[in-house]
Amino acid sequence: MAYWLMKSEPDEVSIDDLARAPRQTLAWTGVRNYQARNFMRDDFGVGDGVLFYHSSCPQPGVAGLAEVASRALPDETQFEPDSPYFDAAAKRDVPRWVGVDVRLVRKTRLLSLTEMRAAPALATMRVLQRGNRLSITPVSRSEWDAVLSLLAGSATPP
Repeated sequence: MAYWLMKSEPDEVSIDDLARAPRQTLAWTGVRNYQARNFMRDDFGVGDGVLFYHSSCPQPGVAGLAEVASRALPDETQFEPDSPYFDAAAKRDVPRWVGVDVRLVRKTRLLSLTEMRAAPALATMRVLQRGNRLSITPVSRSEWDAVLSLLAGSATPP
């Protein structure tokens, strides 16, 4: 099992949108960065843990826990001319972009970026590194455990 942090702007897709979705599952579409795409295509496994992170908002942070619910499949938005994620170079027989389904495990309190930065156990977490703009980043088991501990209110994450 692997662990991931997946960023979403809450005005586009929030943890509440995921909670209201049929079967509490949504297609994760619109990723247009090759490294993030490669994570989904090559490294994601069904059942992998996901930190659902609200970004580009007044209070960024982890808003819930989810899991990868499907293998990577072509992202249909790349073929839709009216979509902001349309890619004219993408072809159905050679798609450029993939997506996965993500299923809610549970909504959590917001674990703010400030709280995350203050936690020594998260010092090397990629989302906290300067210049990191990736929408999907790997999370180590120790970082995953530290986030869960912080969400549970433990004073000292492992």
